[in-house]
Amino acid sequence: MIRVSLVISSILITLAGNSLRASDPLELNESFNTSTVVRVEQETELSGRLTLKRDGKPETITLTGRGTLSYDERVLASDDPETQSVIRHYRTFNVRRTMGGQNQIAELRPEVRRLVVIRSARGKSPFSPDGPLLWSEIDAVRTDPFLPVFIPALLPKKPVSVNATWSVNTEAVTELTDLEKVESGGLTMKFLGIVTLNGRQQARLSLSGSVRGVDENGRCRHTLDGTAYFDLKDNRLVYVSLKGTHELLDGSGRTTGTIEGRFRITRSTAPESATLSDTALEKITTKPTAENSALLYDNRELGLKFLYSRRWRVGAVQGRQLTLDGPNNAGILITVESAKSLPTAGDYLTESQRVLQKSATDVVVLQQPKRIATSPALDRFTLSAKTRDERIQMDYAVLMNSDGTGATVAARLPADDTTALTPDLNQILKSISAIKK
Repeated sequence: MIRVSLVISSILITLAGNSLRASDPLELNESFNTSTVVRVEQETELSGRLTLKRDGKPETITLTGRGTLSYDERVLASDDPETQSVIRHYRTFNVRRTMGGQNQIAELRPEVRRLVVIRSARGKSPFSPDGPLLWSEIDAVRTDPFLPVFIPALLPKKPVSVNATWSVNTEAVTELTDLEKVESGGLTMKFLGIVTLNGRQQARLSLSGSVRGVDENGRCRHTLDGTAYFDLKDNRLVYVSLKGTHELLDGSGRTTGTIEGRFRITRSTAPESATLSDTALEKITTKPTAENSALLYDNRELGLKFLYSRRWRVGAVQGRQLTLDGPNNAGILITVESAKSLPTAGDYLTESQRVLQKSATDVVVLQQPKRIATSPALDRFTLSAKTRDERIQMDYAVLMNSDGTGATVAARLPADDTTALTPDLNQILKSISAIKK
């Protein structure tokens, strides 16, 4: 998805005075330190047409979108040179999109608007020190540019004079375009001159170029053109405005869809922040743990809610059943039950043994039904079985609410992975709640 924005209102720019001469080479470098909180305002706007196949026939659909984000950001110290971290407090999060006549809304719940975002070679991974995130919330913020990487990759590595040009680092290209792989082309920055904007001397820069590569939707081409301003007193990139075109390409390189958009970002020193102050950060954990990085599944229609590890992915949701897919073919099936259909732990054990014996041998009860929680009641038992390919451990649980409704859980864990994956299952069972709708 291309990052795009609103066009800003016109501003008055005058030539700079004599305090800086345009002929003098300037170092346009920004350092990111852990003591400064920067306010970021970001606006996006996009529109376009895509050609998709439906029932084997091509169909053209329209796409429009608009987003407004505002957050305060502070760099965190990192013990790992291969990773960088920031903590953000989102003040505004408003993203809307319409695709093929269907409205889509990306949201960030108020209780988790303070996020730690970690960037490594594997990508960006956000979590909230204030509560678990929904997968949709992670997806909503993952495309925001990671500024401590994007900005240094955009700026020159050595002093430059007016009319100097330089190639943009690949990391800035991927932050702007979300390309997973850059195959050809590139972006170029140019130092246009020194101007006075709102009483402050700034270096005016331009960005242009075209890159071709692969993103999550396949092969594509991005063409960008825009302007940036670097504040010479604060040594900070304070403004970027870009107009871009994102072309989706088929295997022959032909365009199958075009999205046009605008992107604007403004940065300034943030007022004193109660949520990002030294005192506030001392009260929270800014390093990822199994607890603060857990994902929240909350399906109001199904009546099911639980926490789960990021090693697992929600699979199919069919009727009153949900599946989770884990590492090495591990899997979990959760079924929301009415008071009439919910089995006792003993009945569930008998039924589970009968089903396993159809496809496995050497079925052994490792743990008889045992109550591990009382409010609501949660009974658990474990079986071991030998399939044609491997030995597996089957963990089962019956959750019963006071009104007799509840859920059954059946987890398939490869025997070699039970030590690693059992804590993930424990987290689900500890947090699960189910009410038949």
